[in-house]
Amino acid sequence: MSRYILALDQGTTSSRAIVFNEQGRAVATAQKEYPQIYPQPGWVEHNPTDIWSSQISVATEAIARAGIHSADIAAIGVTNQRETTLIWDRKTGQPIYNAIVWQCRRTADRCEQLKGEGHAADIRAKTGLVVDAYFSGTKAAWILDHVPGSRERAARGELCFGTVDTWLLWNLSGGKLHITDVSNASRTMLYNIHTQQWDADMLKLLNVPAEMLPEVKPSSLAYGETDPQLFGVAIPLAGIAGDQQAATFGQTCFTPGMVKNTYGTGCFMLMNTGKRAVESLGGLLTTIGWRVGDETIYALEGSVFIAGAAVQWLRDELGLISNSAESEGLAKSVSDAGGVYVVPAFVGLGAPHWDGYARGAIVGLTRGSNRAQIVRATLESIAYQTRDVVEVMVKDAGLKLEALRVDGGVTANAWLMQFQADMLGVPVQVPATAETTALGAAYLAGLAVGYWQSPTQIAAQWQVAQSYEPRMNADQRDSLYRGWQKAVERSKAWAE
Repeated sequence: MSRYILALDQGTTSSRAIVFNEQGRAVATAQKEYPQIYPQPGWVEHNPTDIWSSQISVATEAIARAGIHSADIAAIGVTNQRETTLIWDRKTGQPIYNAIVWQCRRTADRCEQLKGEGHAADIRAKTGLVVDAYFSGTKAAWILDHVPGSRERAARGELCFGTVDTWLLWNLSGGKLHITDVSNASRTMLYNIHTQQWDADMLKLLNVPAEMLPEVKPSSLAYGETDPQLFGVAIPLAGIAGDQQAATFGQTCFTPGMVKNTYGTGCFMLMNTGKRAVESLGGLLTTIGWRVGDETIYALEGSVFIAGAAVQWLRDELGLISNSAESEGLAKSVSDAGGVYVVPAFVGLGAPHWDGYARGAIVGLTRGSNRAQIVRATLESIAYQTRDVVEVMVKDAGLKLEALRVDGGVTANAWLMQFQADMLGVPVQVPATAETTALGAAYLAGLAVGYWQSPTQIAAQWQVAQSYEPRMNADQRDSLYRGWQKAVERSKAWAE
């Protein structure tokens, strides 16, 4: 009888579940959005119950849509929005506060304080991360500081801390598993990526009690089973990875130097650096990609804050296009952007600039500048920002980029993907399976239970749906990019 792998993909705005077959093809998908909570400007929360109920309902729905029985599922893999932080009661499973989402900026002042006290270098050396409110450690401390009695309860071992993967595994196992994997642990600012242990110095610095932490496991392992009441049978729980690491695994970037870029609201780019944790001198993050067996693979990561969101801005705020697809036709309708550059630094600049005070700018305008050129310049900004990160990655790692594997909604824009190839001077490859994040979680789970035998077998399944080869000459490419760099400088340190 055919067997399948179920991947749970718990994202920032929706929960999804996908059933995969042995060829790594999606057989059935279910998705459900859930509410975002904004208590005040810059704060973002989720109701933990919404996360769980939406995820379990789509899991059940995907199995039904596939026309299979729960007993046909060989294992479940989980991938998740990273850094989002939850704390709950170990006995009752009741959260003590809403989940604080990765986007939430409420601990920015605490992070500035840590930097002011001179801790940034030590935090980077141990965790591979820059000091930022993005990560989980300061969020956990904030909850303990603001929920009366919770610090004492945490110290007594009565509370559980976890990222979203931990919360899902806890609920899926009926409260038996309090675990995370190395990829998610490496995003907390509490985990030493070199010793691969929770770091006593970081816990003390951020004031997070060790008693509440989950056990850290490999990304591919049979951790336990689901509570039989959930699906009617006990299903092995066997793979965990944060969403961007899962996408890198799903893109089978198994060799050092291989890079994937996910184009969504923003861009997340990861480069496999093998067994070496490369310290970035250029503003990237050093992170754990995954651990399979006793082998840990590290990665360099660069985050661009605004990519697809810039196209939404053209549509919703400027009214220059009526839908995202229209941007491609407009970009093609002009031979170039007419010297116009759009810097979409609406929320500051991410890697490698890390300038929270940068703001959006349109430069190079003349009386002849038109709608099509502004739309084209906005699309071009996505490719330029990607090159910004690639340049630093290649330099930091001392590895050559042979090709860029891409996924995410923006990859549907063929004109932009061609411009991306032109701007990097390497092929840009769109895979046959678009659901790379969920597929990565499925692969990790399947490897753990012998559904797939090896990463080599998995890599052989990866197929290119479309490869964009660079066509632009080096002089033109570099001239355009120099213009971009000038434009970025104009946008920096704008806000007071």
